[in-house]
Amino acid sequence: MAEELMLEIVTPENLAFSDKVEEVTVPGSEGEFGVLIGHVPLLSAVNYGELNCTQNNKKIYFAIGTGYAEVTDVKVTLLVESAVRAEEIDAEEARREKDEAETELSKLGKDDPDFQKATDALTRAEVKLKVAEKV
Repeated sequence: MAEELMLEIVTPENLAFSDKVEEVTVPGSEGEFGVLIGHVPLLSAVNYGELNCTQNNKKIYFAIGTGYAEVTDVKVTLLVESAVRAEEIDAEEARREKDEAETELSKLGKDDPDFQKATDALTRAEVKLKVAEKV
Protein backbone atom coordinates (compact mmCIF):
# COMPACT_ATOMS: atom_id res chain seq x y z
CA MET A 1 0.00 0.00 0.00
CA ALA A 2 1.23 3.48 -0.87
CA GLU A 3 2.03 5.86 1.97
CA GLU A 4 0.73 8.97 0.26
CA LEU A 5 -2.56 9.91 -1.28
CA MET A 6 -2.73 11.44 -4.77
CA LEU A 7 -4.99 14.50 -5.12
CA GLU A 8 -6.12 15.82 -8.48
CA ILE A 9 -8.40 18.84 -8.83
CA VAL A 10 -9.66 19.24 -12.38
CA THR A 11 -11.71 22.19 -13.70
CA PRO A 12 -13.01 22.79 -17.24
CA GLU A 13 -10.10 25.21 -17.76
CA ASN A 14 -7.16 23.35 -16.24
CA LEU A 15 -5.63 20.87 -13.86
CA ALA A 16 -5.71 23.06 -10.75
CA PHE A 17 -3.70 20.68 -8.55
CA SER A 18 -2.02 17.31 -8.93
CA ASP A 19 0.33 16.06 -6.23
CA LYS A 20 0.72 13.68 -3.31
CA VAL A 21 -0.81 14.73 0.02
CA GLU A 22 -1.28 13.21 3.46
CA GLU A 23 -4.98 14.00 3.79
CA VAL A 24 -7.84 15.85 2.08
CA THR A 25 -11.02 17.46 3.44
CA VAL A 26 -13.80 17.93 0.87
CA PRO A 27 -17.07 19.92 1.12
CA GLY A 28 -19.39 17.08 0.07
CA SER A 29 -23.06 17.56 -0.70
CA GLU A 30 -23.99 15.66 2.47
CA GLY A 31 -21.39 17.45 4.57
CA GLU A 32 -17.65 17.76 4.83
CA PHE A 33 -15.66 14.53 4.65
CA GLY A 34 -12.02 13.69 5.18
CA VAL A 35 -9.91 11.25 3.21
CA LEU A 36 -6.75 9.47 4.31
CA ILE A 37 -4.71 6.82 2.51
CA GLY A 38 -6.63 3.55 2.40
CA HIS A 39 -10.07 5.20 2.30
CA VAL A 40 -12.97 3.09 1.11
CA PRO A 41 -13.99 3.85 -2.52
CA LEU A 42 -16.58 6.62 -2.71
CA LEU A 43 -18.36 8.88 -5.19
CA SER A 44 -19.82 12.14 -3.90
CA ALA A 45 -21.29 15.36 -5.16
CA VAL A 46 -19.28 18.39 -4.08
CA ASN A 47 -20.70 21.75 -2.97
CA TYR A 48 -19.22 25.23 -3.09
CA GLY A 49 -16.84 25.37 -0.21
CA GLU A 50 -13.38 25.15 1.25
CA LEU A 51 -11.23 22.20 0.29
CA ASN A 52 -8.04 21.72 2.25
CA CYS A 53 -5.26 19.21 2.09
CA THR A 54 -2.12 18.58 4.07
CA GLN A 55 1.17 18.31 2.23
CA ASN A 56 4.48 18.04 4.09
CA ASN A 57 2.62 18.90 7.31
CA LYS A 58 1.34 22.22 5.83
CA LYS A 59 -2.27 23.01 4.97
CA ILE A 60 -3.17 24.10 1.45
CA TYR A 61 -6.58 25.74 0.95
CA PHE A 62 -8.81 26.04 -2.13
CA ALA A 63 -12.18 27.66 -2.79
CA ILE A 64 -13.93 25.16 -5.02
CA GLY A 65 -17.15 25.10 -6.99
CA THR A 66 -19.70 22.36 -7.38
CA GLY A 67 -18.84 19.07 -9.01
CA TYR A 68 -17.98 15.50 -8.12
CA ALA A 69 -15.35 13.64 -6.12
CA GLU A 70 -14.12 10.12 -6.75
CA VAL A 71 -12.18 8.54 -3.91
CA THR A 72 -10.15 5.34 -4.07
CA ASP A 73 -7.75 3.92 -1.51
CA VAL A 74 -4.84 5.85 -3.11
CA LYS A 75 -6.36 8.77 -5.03
CA VAL A 76 -8.91 11.58 -4.75
CA THR A 77 -10.08 13.10 -8.03
CA LEU A 78 -12.27 16.18 -8.00
CA LEU A 79 -14.06 17.34 -11.15
CA VAL A 80 -15.30 20.80 -10.18
CA GLU A 81 -16.47 23.92 -12.00
CA SER A 82 -13.80 26.06 -10.34
CA ALA A 83 -10.85 25.82 -7.96
CA VAL A 84 -8.81 28.75 -6.69
CA ARG A 85 -5.91 28.37 -4.31
CA ALA A 86 -6.10 30.67 -1.26
CA GLU A 87 -2.98 32.61 -2.27
CA GLU A 88 -4.53 33.41 -5.67
CA ILE A 89 -7.77 34.91 -4.34
CA ASP A 90 -8.16 38.68 -4.61
CA ALA A 91 -10.00 39.47 -1.36
CA GLU A 92 -11.06 42.94 -2.56
CA GLU A 93 -12.61 41.48 -5.69
CA ALA A 94 -14.36 38.80 -3.62
CA ARG A 95 -15.78 41.54 -1.32
CA ARG A 96 -17.08 43.41 -4.38
CA GLU A 97 -18.66 40.20 -5.70
CA LYS A 98 -20.27 39.64 -2.30
CA ASP A 99 -21.63 43.20 -2.16
CA GLU A 100 -22.99 42.94 -5.71
CA ALA A 101 -24.67 39.60 -4.95
CA GLU A 102 -26.23 40.97 -1.76
CA THR A 103 -27.53 44.02 -3.64
CA GLU A 104 -28.96 41.80 -6.36
CA LEU A 105 -30.60 39.49 -3.82
CA SER A 106 -32.21 42.41 -2.02
CA LYS A 107 -34.01 43.29 -5.28
CA LEU A 108 -35.29 39.77 -5.97
CA GLY A 109 -38.09 37.72 -4.53
CA LYS A 110 -37.64 34.01 -3.84
CA ASP A 111 -39.85 33.20 -6.81
CA ASP A 112 -37.73 35.23 -9.22
CA PRO A 113 -35.90 33.04 -11.78
CA ASP A 114 -32.61 34.85 -11.01
CA PHE A 115 -32.86 34.30 -7.24
CA GLN A 116 -30.87 31.03 -7.24
CA LYS A 117 -28.21 32.50 -9.53
CA ALA A 118 -27.73 35.45 -7.15
CA THR A 119 -27.71 33.12 -4.13
CA ASP A 120 -25.00 31.00 -5.76
CA ALA A 121 -22.95 34.13 -6.55
CA LEU A 122 -23.19 35.18 -2.90
CA THR A 123 -22.13 31.72 -1.71
CA ARG A 124 -19.13 31.68 -4.08
CA ALA A 125 -18.01 35.12 -2.89
CA GLU A 126 -18.38 34.15 0.78
CA VAL A 127 -16.37 30.97 0.23
CA LYS A 128 -13.60 32.94 -1.51
CA LEU A 129 -13.45 35.42 1.37
CA LYS A 130 -13.31 32.65 3.96
CA VAL A 131 -10.53 30.82 2.12
CA ALA A 132 -8.58 34.04 1.43
CA GLU A 133 -8.37 34.60 5.20
CA LYS A 134 -6.44 31.33 5.57
CA VAL A 135 -3.30 32.78 3.93
